[in-house]
Amino acid sequence: MLIGSGFVLLVVGLILTFVFTKKMGKTDERTNQIALKGSLCTLCALIFCDLLFPKEYMWQVFFLFKYSLALLASGIYLAVRYKKDFL
Repeated sequence: MLIGSGFVLLVVGLILTFVFTKKMGKTDERTNQIALKGSLCTLCALIFCDLLFPKEYMWQVFFLFKYSLALLASGIYLAVRYKKDFL
């Protein structure tokens, strides 16, 4: 159950991040800054999950959740910025 829901979150985060990165178009000064802030959001989510999740007990499952939440956070940030700036 945990692995299935973690995998679904991972796929949704990957799709969101990929789709909105491609929708922004070619890199220029503005889109490059948005992409870098999305990467910063991913890094902050990874650091927060490292502090929150345990390292010994079921670490493989929490490793999956850590990266799925980080990609989901980046995808949500990119979706909000795309809606705000491009629509």
